[in-house]
Amino acid sequence: MHEGVMKAWLESSHLNGGNVAYVEELYEAYLDDATSVPDEWREVFEQLPKVNGVDVEVKHSEVRAQFAQLAKNKHREVVVAEGSGGDLKQVKVLQLINAFRFRGHQNANLDPLGIWERERVRDLELDYHDLSEADFEREFNVGSFAVGSDSMPLGELYQALKTTYCGSIGAEYMHITSTEEKRWLQQRLESVQSRPKFEKEEKLRILKGLTAADGLEKYLGAKFPGAKRFSLEGGDALVPMLKELIHRAGESGQQEAVIGMAHRGRLNVLVNVLGKNPSELFDEFAGKHKDSLSSGDVKYHMGYSSDFATKGGNVHMALAFNPSHLEIVNPVVMGSVRARLDRLGDTTGIKALPITIHGDSAVTGQGVVQETFNLSQTNAFSCGGSIRIVVNNQVGFTTSKQDDVRSTDYCTDIAKMVQSPIFHVNSDDPEAVAFVTQIALDFRNKFKRDVVIDLVCYRRHGHNEADEPNATQPLMYQKIKKHPVPRLIYADQLIAEGSFSEQEIKALADEYRNGLDDGNCVVSEIQPETSHSSDWAKYVGHDWDVDYDASVSVEKLKELGEKVASYPEEYKAQSRVKKIYDDRKLMATGEKPLDWGMAETLAYATIATEGTDIRMTGQDSGRGTFFHRHAVVHSQKDGATYLPLQHLSEDQGAFQVFDSVLSEEAVVAFEYGYATAEPTSLVLWEAQFGDFANGAQVVFDQFLSSGEQKWGRLCGLTILLPHGYEGQGPEHSSARLERFLQLCADHNMQVCVPSTPAQVYAMLRRQSVRPLRRPLIVMTPKSLLRHPLAVSSLEELSNGVFHNMIDEVDDIKPENVERVVFCSGKVYYELLQERRKLEQNNIAIVRVEQLYPFPHDEMKTIMERYQHVTDFVWCQEEPQNQGAWYCSQHHFVDAIPQGAKLKYAGRKASASPACGYMSVHTKEQQALVADALTIENKG
Repeated sequence: MHEGVMKAWLESSHLNGGNVAYVEELYEAYLDDATSVPDEWREVFEQLPKVNGVDVEVKHSEVRAQFAQLAKNKHREVVVAEGSGGDLKQVKVLQLINAFRFRGHQNANLDPLGIWERERVRDLELDYHDLSEADFEREFNVGSFAVGSDSMPLGELYQALKTTYCGSIGAEYMHITSTEEKRWLQQRLESVQSRPKFEKEEKLRILKGLTAADGLEKYLGAKFPGAKRFSLEGGDALVPMLKELIHRAGESGQQEAVIGMAHRGRLNVLVNVLGKNPSELFDEFAGKHKDSLSSGDVKYHMGYSSDFATKGGNVHMALAFNPSHLEIVNPVVMGSVRARLDRLGDTTGIKALPITIHGDSAVTGQGVVQETFNLSQTNAFSCGGSIRIVVNNQVGFTTSKQDDVRSTDYCTDIAKMVQSPIFHVNSDDPEAVAFVTQIALDFRNKFKRDVVIDLVCYRRHGHNEADEPNATQPLMYQKIKKHPVPRLIYADQLIAEGSFSEQEIKALADEYRNGLDDGNCVVSEIQPETSHSSDWAKYVGHDWDVDYDASVSVEKLKELGEKVASYPEEYKAQSRVKKIYDDRKLMATGEKPLDWGMAETLAYATIATEGTDIRMTGQDSGRGTFFHRHAVVHSQKDGATYLPLQHLSEDQGAFQVFDSVLSEEAVVAFEYGYATAEPTSLVLWEAQFGDFANGAQVVFDQFLSSGEQKWGRLCGLTILLPHGYEGQGPEHSSARLERFLQLCADHNMQVCVPSTPAQVYAMLRRQSVRPLRRPLIVMTPKSLLRHPLAVSSLEELSNGVFHNMIDEVDDIKPENVERVVFCSGKVYYELLQERRKLEQNNIAIVRVEQLYPFPHDEMKTIMERYQHVTDFVWCQEEPQNQGAWYCSQHHFVDAIPQGAKLKYAGRKASASPACGYMSVHTKEQQALVADALTIENKG
């Protein structure tokens, strides 16, 4: 192309800013294969800059910069040299292809009910690109359009584009930055024009799935009319979709799959995918249940597990137990899968698959969805990508207007934040559903990224079967009433194409109903379950009094102490960190008493060398919010990191500490999922400040505190919550101890407030060694991390005994005691120092290190020394309506001698956890200490 012509051409309206993306696409095709683009374009690209005169592929960013300059051109008409018209038509054809890739989904046939108005997308029309039917016979180069040929007539190309991108599948993937991923998706979609040819065997599998989904709902509706079942009707394609997903997963090397879903269609999935016996479900509808110590839960919250046979081997499936709190199960599922991958030694994410099923209103409305997507590509929480299915029935309870439920075009737009491909698919086209399911899993396995399938369907009944949806969605339900069920739509298609006869289809329905009548498993792929998970047997049936031995010799502690206090010379630690490690070397030899950080580190060291894996996450867990842990040494020379706890012995357990994303809800839910799938590991989550734990309140309420009682799910997750009043204001003082105590019952979890390094060491050892898996909530200190009195010796650590209560430590004779002050945590040291200062030898201070389960036996033993005392005080830093006072005082009242009185010493009741002024804090602190230590005159 001559220079003058090229200049005029580059300045023409056809290369204004709006067309840059199309030219980039053509250039990418040129880089792949220079012969794949028209001669005129090849000449253009060959004239692009060379690097140092050498022919190399210019970086995309450099080319983008050139076209950015072109984008500044105003849209203007310029006379172009004669003969360039064909070139411009070719440009327009490539623009047309990209228009369909970018916006074809907006014109796809997605809504089974036809309620959605398919907007007119001008980009998809020929005349928008200065093309017309007059060009239909003309051959054009198709660029990267993956139809198996370099060129084709425009008429055929236009039809192929509409079939591929505007049929039953609306594919969104052009937001992805990776050219490789986009090319892969284009190949899968365009090579078959989104309409693959299914063999008769596959069609039969789809038909059976639809028959089962429809058959169960009709059976339950007739047998238990009016009972809540949160029917799947309208979204029936979910059943064959999940079965297709599991079959393909097994063939792809997946050994386990964990499914998380809410109530909609859950019973159908339980029976028709996981193979729960229908008779068991019928018993639940009839109100029958097995005798159990647990309180149980409604049938559409219960989990299940089974083995599913595929051509690639059995896949162990687990349906996670789920509360009514929508979307919170998603990070739980991811945590469970990560635990399984870690156990299997799989860093690729191929052996276990997370599948999460969402509702269209919830996926846009619940913030935990964004948090969960944010976890998906991080070091601490990735699990090779999830398959995320939205059962989009176009209504949330009674709300269906788009501008009432979201601010985005699609309910799935949130997934674009992590560049997930999104497939919108019409659920009345089950073959299209199966096709996108195959693509989704293959993409996930290849690129380790989340994939979203938006299953556009409808809800045949109300939110539940007792609801009346016509009251709020009259037009929608008029259409639904007339709309045939998915099974019949597909059956008619199969009959019309000659794949099956009407008699064969009826026989399948009869066979399925007979199976329901028999009450046995109706899923032919289900196999006798084998053990795929960790062995929980040793942890079942035990309570707090189970025996255990957590002792470690002083010699072993010294040996480990030397290792955890050392790092290679080439790692140049920051000066303060070096000082901490130098001090730890002295602590390891007994030359210096152990502080909190060293004792905690030794706990992890002893646990790891016993072969137990340790996993810790939190926003600053590697270093510790308060600069005390330093499990990771960062070299000041080159930024390299070294973890001494990973270099203890050849056969040690893994030690992993991750600085997590800035989230509480999803992260704690993830760690709960991890801990419920892996009992042999010590799993810990640490809040940056305990005050922020309430960002995960739903996890504490619905899972951690009640999961065992509702579902029989054991969990040994340890929660570390920095707590203490140091004048840092209402947002950095309280971990809301009262809320955790209020959740305590039935020995469901432990709440501890350790006050010495030896205590935190023993507490962590106990949590790992004792054959009991229940949550541990710890109020950890801040100022005590470096308090001169909060130290311990190696000998104190050695016996490994955690003291639920600690009696008076000073030489005070019990018979001289007139008042006993009970307390927990940091305030103990303020009371101790003030009492020593005042030389009050008539007041004993007793620490309660475990507030729940309350240590009645230890309390009884201690009280034997103070039977003559009538004056007892509970002292706390928190306001009276917070802390332990209201939730625990009845334990103290029951324990103190008859006739004695229990008084309160602490801050007055307050709506806020703490004041915001240091001067006021100091006065309050002094007052509560003085109140606790002031004995009123009896005269």
